[in-house]
Amino acid sequence: MGGISGKKRGKIMITIRLKDGKELHFENEVTLFEAAKKISNSLAKDVLVAKVDGELTDIRNNITDGTQVEFFTKADKEGLFTLRHTAAHVMAQAIQHLYPGTKFAIGPAIDDGFYYDLESDHVFSQEDFAAIEKEMAKIAKANLPIEKKILSRNEALEFFRSKNQDYKVILIQDLPEDAIISTYTQGDFTDLCRGPHVRSTGKLKVFKLMAVAGAYWRGDEHNKMLQRIYATAFFDKEELDRFLFVRAEAEKRDHRKLGKQLNLFSFHEEGPGFPFFHPKGMVIRNELIAYERELFREFGYEEIMTPIILSKKLWLQSGHWDHYKENMYFTQIDEEDYAVKPMNCPGGILYYKTNQHSYRELPKRVGEFGIVHRHELHGALHGLFRVRVFTQDDAHIFMTQDQMKDEVIKTMEMYRKLYSVFGLEYHVELSTRPENSMGSEELWEISTNALRDAVEAAGVPYVINEGDGAFYGPKLDFHIKDCLGRTWQCGTIQMDMQLPERFDVNYVGEDGEKHRAVMLHRAGYGSLERFIGILIEHFAGAFPSWIAPVQVKVVPVTEKHMNYARSVADALSASNVRVEIEEGNDTLGYKIRKAQMEKVPYTLVVGDKEMNGHTVSVRSRKNGDEGSLPVAVFVSNLIREIRDRSY
Repeated sequence: MGGISGKKRGKIMITIRLKDGKELHFENEVTLFEAAKKISNSLAKDVLVAKVDGELTDIRNNITDGTQVEFFTKADKEGLFTLRHTAAHVMAQAIQHLYPGTKFAIGPAIDDGFYYDLESDHVFSQEDFAAIEKEMAKIAKANLPIEKKILSRNEALEFFRSKNQDYKVILIQDLPEDAIISTYTQGDFTDLCRGPHVRSTGKLKVFKLMAVAGAYWRGDEHNKMLQRIYATAFFDKEELDRFLFVRAEAEKRDHRKLGKQLNLFSFHEEGPGFPFFHPKGMVIRNELIAYERELFREFGYEEIMTPIILSKKLWLQSGHWDHYKENMYFTQIDEEDYAVKPMNCPGGILYYKTNQHSYRELPKRVGEFGIVHRHELHGALHGLFRVRVFTQDDAHIFMTQDQMKDEVIKTMEMYRKLYSVFGLEYHVELSTRPENSMGSEELWEISTNALRDAVEAAGVPYVINEGDGAFYGPKLDFHIKDCLGRTWQCGTIQMDMQLPERFDVNYVGEDGEKHRAVMLHRAGYGSLERFIGILIEHFAGAFPSWIAPVQVKVVPVTEKHMNYARSVADALSASNVRVEIEEGNDTLGYKIRKAQMEKVPYTLVVGDKEMNGHTVSVRSRKNGDEGSLPVAVFVSNLIREIRDRSY
């Protein structure tokens, strides 16, 4: 992929290739920054970091002959990542100035900012943030150059021991004897770090400390509890303001808070990570399942149910015992080992193999709303987003190799319909072979090409996510975007040519001989629980009428209007509308506000006028007061809205 090194007039030639295919030649070794300067002075001014053969690399590093190089500025996510990495060092330096003797552990950039874990006699709180930010601003204004230095393991140990930085010493001791170790220095602060970093502290202009929390050293509850300070950084204030707005709005929409407020679900100490769904939460679950069952019928699926507990020998055969054991739960039955299923696929295969199938029956699409259990660390649990039991809207499609591309295209069309009723946009990632994969390279290539060909034929933009496929096959991941612009990985389409080999999954071909089938795993919601959490936050609990737990609240003005209110409710119930009557003795204004707090789509107020005219006074969550309507007209309009799944 790179160029050819050689000699020209006694000088060494070094060649690199840029992303656009253009080659650059150098007569001696130069840094990546100097290479950027050769391209243009403007790039040299803006460049923050580079990728060399796909790996993020500090621009202080020397170029290597024959490599492909890509440069990034503040316009790129790689540039923002690098700025935040440097911001973590600036924050640590400010803390060192204000709280001498602080011991620093790790301080990485993360998706929405950065953090630093530290040990200090001082107990940090948000009251300290202003002082730390002020000191960070001074360091940034000083525009200190950030210098990289390479040390041997012994040199690094000696240096950090002299600074009483115990955690850095532990990190270095875990490295091989011949490890080459890098440090970065800005002014009076030096940190152990692989980089990359921007060229000086002056690049950091917009930042904010966000929170402080506890964190075990190396994530192990048996280790010392450290203090973790979370913060974020951006290139301009508008980006920070947008981030803070989304964060504040997300806090208001937190599905854990709204789930309790709207009486949808709960968690209990008797079952951490195991959600309890209340009647109103079950309405949402059941409506989601009912909608996908409609799509199952439209796209030619049959539905099954497979057991939750199956024998060890099955999980050995599937490969889960070797590749997924740490995520599984186990039990014994009749002195034999069993496992609680973490995935539904082996059960789907056993169903398929109950009969011999002809090529005429394929593709055979088998759907299941299967409950699976996966072991998650207690600290990783997060409402419905990270649980230990969840329901997958799983399906497995058994097909011939010739049908692979078409089935992927059909599944993508099914997902388009699935997400569109919620107003959710999405993008697609193609995840390729991981390090812990099983099976031959040839089968992986066939599977990956089938997914790539299908997504390109469907005209859906996608990006490559190298090495993030399932252990048995590559996959397409569907990342939906909510109303705040946040993305969530939900749907997946996984092409599997490994499990059919392990389970001898076949069909009888046109030639009368047995042939190996291909298996496609697909889940649209992904986890039903997680998808419900996403919808709660996407709609802020104000669900579209078709999925709302209570679709209509009937509010009588006084007790004498109660019988008429019940007759209105009966008319709605007869049309399968979910309706409640407000039977409290509170003021009319309070009863209306209560319905608003419960985020009910429609509130019907009934008093003397409505009772005499057989009408209802309609207040919608969206438009407020909509005036008076005959009961039959309101019911007809609402039924149409529910049927169309309007959002």
